[in-house]
Amino acid sequence: MQAVTSNWLELVGWAGSALLVTSLLQARVLRFRLLNFTASVVLTIYNGLIGVWPMFAMNIVLGFINLTFIVRLMRTRHDGATYAVIEVSATDAYLQHFLGVHGDDIAKFHPSSPPVEAGDLAYQVLKGDETVGVIILRRDGDVAHVLVDYVTPRFRDFEPGEFVWRTTEGLREHGFRKVVTPPGMVAPYYERLGVGFRREGSSYVLDV
Repeated sequence: MQAVTSNWLELVGWAGSALLVTSLLQARVLRFRLLNFTASVVLTIYNGLIGVWPMFAMNIVLGFINLTFIVRLMRTRHDGATYAVIEVSATDAYLQHFLGVHGDDIAKFHPSSPPVEAGDLAYQVLKGDETVGVIILRRDGDVAHVLVDYVTPRFRDFEPGEFVWRTTEGLREHGFRKVVTPPGMVAPYYERLGVGFRREGSSYVLDV
């Protein structure tokens, strides 16, 4: 019986260690915090059961730190004061640099997207001074076709593109009355936003 208990304790310790290592491999901020918090809880239990009190105390502190960050991240994920949206020229040097750096990743979500042209409309989504996403539109009469709707891996759990779609006055000022997403887009998120996108065929449409 004692050997079985010892084996289960060892499995708990290994599971906590595996979760901890897995968390450190995450690029996404929220996913990292959630996995790290879970690892801290498991390792707190493990170290408490085997009586390793310094590690027990350390994991309690780490769990509290992670929980604080998780609450803060969840509280601000839909907060317009946390993110800023700026309209930029499609030929802006920084935007072109950003698209070049993230080009391979962007292509995974927009495999059939055509090259960006000078007349396209571009928005950068920022948190502080960090660009966390870009949205690029192409005009077809009063229809804005989405060429790129991209979020960097760190912020992919938060869908900050919503701040472009939530307030559409800027799009109306450009003469747009409808937004249409590309049919070949991988992992679209529009149905979760609650801002009015509807499914039409393999695209999503937003009336502005």
